[in-house]
Amino acid sequence: MRDQNWLFAYGSLMWDPGFEVAERAVATVEGFHRSFCLRSVEYRGTYENPGLVLGLDASKGASCRGVALRITDADWPRVLADVRARELLTDAYREEVLPLLLSDGREVNAIGYVMQPDHWQYAGGLCVEEQARIIAGAEGGRGPNRDYLFNTAAHLQEIGLPDSDMEALAAQVRRLCG
Repeated sequence: MRDQNWLFAYGSLMWDPGFEVAERAVATVEGFHRSFCLRSVEYRGTYENPGLVLGLDASKGASCRGVALRITDADWPRVLADVRARELLTDAYREEVLPLLLSDGREVNAIGYVMQPDHWQYAGGLCVEEQARIIAGAEGGRGPNRDYLFNTAAHLQEIGLPDSDMEALAAQVRRLCG
C-alpha cells in the first residue's frame, strides 16, 4: 500500500521531475543499488546507438539513497500517468511499491521503477571503461547521454549524497569528450 502519493527518485526524476513536488526528502531503499544498467534507446540514445541511464538494480545486501517525492492528492493521478509514460516507455522497468526510510526517520511506501534484468535493454555488469565509452558517444531525444550523467552526479553532490563511482565515471567521460 502507498503512503500519501510518494515516488522514489534515484536518477533524473531527482533533478528533472517535470511536475510539482509537495515534499522532498532524502530516502533509502534496501535491496537495490543505482547503476548504469539500462540501454537508453529513446531519451539518451537511439536504437542504432544506445546510451546508458540509471536503473534501480536488485542486489542482495545493497541499498540506494535517493529522493522521495510526495505529490498532492489533486496532482497524483496526472503525475502518476505522466511518470508511467516516461518510465515504462519500453517496459524495461517494472513498477513496484518500495519501502523507504526517510532521512527524518519516517517510513513510507513509494512507487519506484526497478530494472528487469531479463529485459533486452538490461546492461548490468559493464566495466567502467565500457560505460564511459557508451555515455560519451550517445545522444537521444532528451540530449547527450553525458549531460544525464553530469546532472545526476552534480545533483547527488548538491543534496549531500556524493557518489564516488559516479564521479569517477563522469571524470572518465569528460576525458573522452575532451
